[in-house]
Amino acid sequence: MANEYDIVVAGGGIAGLTAGLAGAKAGLSTFMLTGDLLGGNLLSIEKIDGFPGYPDGVAGYELCPITQGDAVQAGAELAPAELLSLEQKGDHWLVHTETEDYLTKTVILAMGASLRELDVPGAEKFKGKGVSHCASCDAPLLRDKNVVVVGGGDSALQEALTLAAAAARVIILQQDDHLTAQSYYTEQIDAEPKIEVRYNINVEEIIGTETVEGVKVRDQDNASSIVATDGAFIYIGLQPNTRSIDGLLKLDETGRILVDTEMRTEFPGLLSVGTVRAGSTGRARDAAADAVKAAEAATHYIADSAWQ
Repeated sequence: MANEYDIVVAGGGIAGLTAGLAGAKAGLSTFMLTGDLLGGNLLSIEKIDGFPGYPDGVAGYELCPITQGDAVQAGAELAPAELLSLEQKGDHWLVHTETEDYLTKTVILAMGASLRELDVPGAEKFKGKGVSHCASCDAPLLRDKNVVVVGGGDSALQEALTLAAAAARVIILQQDDHLTAQSYYTEQIDAEPKIEVRYNINVEEIIGTETVEGVKVRDQDNASSIVATDGAFIYIGLQPNTRSIDGLLKLDETGRILVDTEMRTEFPGLLSVGTVRAGSTGRARDAAADAVKAAEAATHYIADSAWQ
């Protein structure tokens, strides 16, 4: 017989962990499926700014274990398992994982999103050999060397700033004619002499022999050139992790789960938060705020329903 809970949270990023914490603090029996990698994409972020309770910022690899610890202390249970599929069982949900099933009154979907891969020749070949998604991991290996960052959003600029602390030079390659990041980050980029931004640039190939040696690019005038580099850091957006609910829920044009202002999907008792839900800003503080809203909505739903 499946274990039964008030809330099952699917996801081990800051949205999922905060949802688990909020549910447990509300006195609901709460189970968190954190997956194998606690923290998700936040693990690679050296400094998260604007997160409540951390006026000087906090590293992603610090924030997530702290939040998990708080959730467990509040009474939440967890397992390093991933959601495989969902099915309705009367007024409950049956949550399937690779090891066990869980029966629950509500589910909070917080599977997050994966970093998009650069689909050009050489990107896969040189992964781990100069192509990376983690500046804080690889910056020490590139001290006093030249690196490129592909992308122009918050994550790209955050990682460029991290790299600038070690690298000799950082070149941001942005396909648009402007950066899409918050002004908080663009102002820091403008003030950092080690960082150069090149606009209207399309990356066509990652080149090298054993490791990355350059990036072939094409500009708006259709001129091709090689940018010499020892590392290429890719931040070109996110791909929502919705495979486990494929065909069950309505998605927006970007593949994210449609929700209302209380984080509720079209199914009673099924909610979604963080970067997997439509309209997400992708910011940690907003993902945490989503999670609190969802836990409150789940609490009201459970209290207002007549359970069989």
